[in-house]
Amino acid sequence: MPSAIFLYEIDPSFGPNILAEYYLDIDDKVPPNILKEFSEKHKNKEFLDATTRNENIRYYSRKVNAESLQKDNFYLGFILREGEDLISLKSLFQKFEKSVIQNYASDKTEMSEVLKNTLNSALSLMEKLKEPTIVKETINEKTKQLLDEEKLQEARELIDLGEEIPERLSAEVREGEQFLTEKFYKKAKRSFLKAAELAAKIQEEEIVLFLKNKAEQVGNFPDLIKEREDLYKVLEQVFNDLESNRLYLYGDLAEPIDRLLYLSNTFEEDELIKTLTELKKSTHNATQLAKELYRLDKKIKELFNKV
Repeated sequence: MPSAIFLYEIDPSFGPNILAEYYLDIDDKVPPNILKEFSEKHKNKEFLDATTRNENIRYYSRKVNAESLQKDNFYLGFILREGEDLISLKSLFQKFEKSVIQNYASDKTEMSEVLKNTLNSALSLMEKLKEPTIVKETINEKTKQLLDEEKLQEARELIDLGEEIPERLSAEVREGEQFLTEKFYKKAKRSFLKAAELAAKIQEEEIVLFLKNKAEQVGNFPDLIKEREDLYKVLEQVFNDLESNRLYLYGDLAEPIDRLLYLSNTFEEDELIKTLTELKKSTHNATQLAKELYRLDKKIKELFNKV
C-alpha cells in the first residue's frame, strides 16, 4: 500500500497546489517538480491517471470525479512503496475517491485527517487479503451480531463458511497474483473473480468490489498489448512511406503516438514515455515544416512558369 496520500488541485492560472496530505513516513514530501510533471500529464496530455519516478521513488496520480462538489480540477496522488502493486492501488481508487468526496472539508487539517483514515482503511482491507485470520475474526464479529439479532440460521451458515472460505479466498488471491507476475492475464482474472465470489459468500463487499475491479483491469491487458502491437505496425508503415519523400504523412503519426503514450503510461514505461514525447514533438515540427515546404514548392512552380 502507499506510504502517502495527497489531494491537490490544478489551477489554470497558478498550477498545482496541495490541499491536504498524509504521510506514514514523516520524512516524506512531494517535490514540486512531481506536481509539475503530473500537471503536464493530466492537462497537456489529458491522462486520466499518471505515474512518474524521482530518485527511485514512484508516484501515482489520478483525477477525482468531484462533480458533486462542483470541482473539475481535483486529483489524488500517492507515494508508492518499493515494489508497490500499482494495479491494486488503481483497483482501490473508487474507495479513495468516495471517501474524499463524502468527507470533503476545505480546512486542510480536517481534510488531512480524512486522508489518513482513508489510507488506513485501505491498509486494513489489504491485510484481510493477506491474513485469513483477520477475515475469520471479521466473520466472528458478524456472527455475534447475527446471534444478538436472533438470526440463528444465518449465523450457523456464516459459521460454516468461516471454516473454509478465508483460506480459499487467500489462496485464490495468491494464485491470481502469481499469474499476474507471470503475465498470464486471463488466468489471473479468473482467479480474482473466483476470490470475489468467495468474498461475496461471507458478505465482504469491499473485498468483492476491489477484486472485481482488479480482475477487470488485468483482463484488459491482453487487448491493450494487442492494440499497442497494431499501433507499432501503423507507425512502421507510415515511416516506410515517408522514405518515399511523402512528407505530408508526418501528420498521420500524431494519433497513434498519442495512443502509445497513453498505453505506455498504463504500463509505467517511463523511458518509453520520454522517447514518445520527443517523437511527438519532432513529428509535429516536421509536419509544420512539410506544410511550409509544400507551400514554397507550389510558389516556386508558379514563379517558374512565369519565367
